Amino acid sequence: MPYIDGFVIAVPSANKQKFIEHARHFDSLFIELGAIRVVEAWGDDVPDGKVTDFRRAVQAKDDETVAFSWVEWPDKATRDAAMKKMMEDPRMDPSTPGNPPMPFDGKRMIFGGFEQVVEVKS
Repeated sequence: MPYIDGFVIAVPSANKQKFIEHARHFDSLFIELGAIRVVEAWGDDVPDGKVTDFRRAVQAKDDETVAFSWVEWPDKATRDAAMKKMMEDPRMDPSTPGNPPMPFDGKRMIFGGFEQVVEVKS
């Protein structure tokens, strides 16, 4: 089964188009380095919870929207090799001329790698 990297990000709502442009630029690198699929999702129905929720997890402010993204890899070995290459690739550096600036506060992004254990399809 594929290996999944997941991300939850608080993005200023006014930066939705900048977020999409940023994703289009950087997500193509994931595919180039072996990802099967990259999904970027913009919060539409993200309720406040009683104990915890997506908004609290990333300390989202009133003028921010929660984005949820994931990258599917064929396996963890491909993901690990790709991450190593990405950290060395100047196209990943937002300070490199021509690369879009980060349209969100990366310090509040939560992320992790997940081993897929169940898949149900129609």
